[in-house]
Amino acid sequence: MTTRRVHQTDDMFVNEDARIRVSIRAIFLEDQSRPDERHFVWAYQVRIENVGQVTAQLLRRTWTITDATGHVQHVHGPGVVGEQPVLDPGDTFEYTSGTPLETPSGFMSGIFHMVAVDSGEEFDVPTPGFSLDSPHADHRLH
Repeated sequence: MTTRRVHQTDDMFVNEDARIRVSIRAIFLEDQSRPDERHFVWAYQVRIENVGQVTAQLLRRTWTITDATGHVQHVHGPGVVGEQPVLDPGDTFEYTSGTPLETPSGFMSGIFHMVAVDSGEEFDVPTPGFSLDSPHADHRLH
């Protein structure tokens, strides 16, 4: 059984197990949003750290994005931002991506599907769930 720690520090959401630590920060992009047209955009910065003892490669990712009305979209695909990084013990990979919503708040969670390079063992790393909140929401829902 894998022990996981999930916590939030300021606006950083973190999930860690014995192999991989995933940290995420969401940033509302006011300059790319058009609230009067129901278009709200966030960037999310992701840091993936190999805190384990074996080299691991990120093969695929799955995101679940839920807006304030409960509408859910699923995003699946190879790697992240066009890459399938290989992380030796102690290595870190960082990237920034984004998502639009039709509501001023929402929620994201995901899974990074990985493989231990030497053994071929595949394993999943859940990301921490994180809030997508904008100043245009009547109140923070998450």
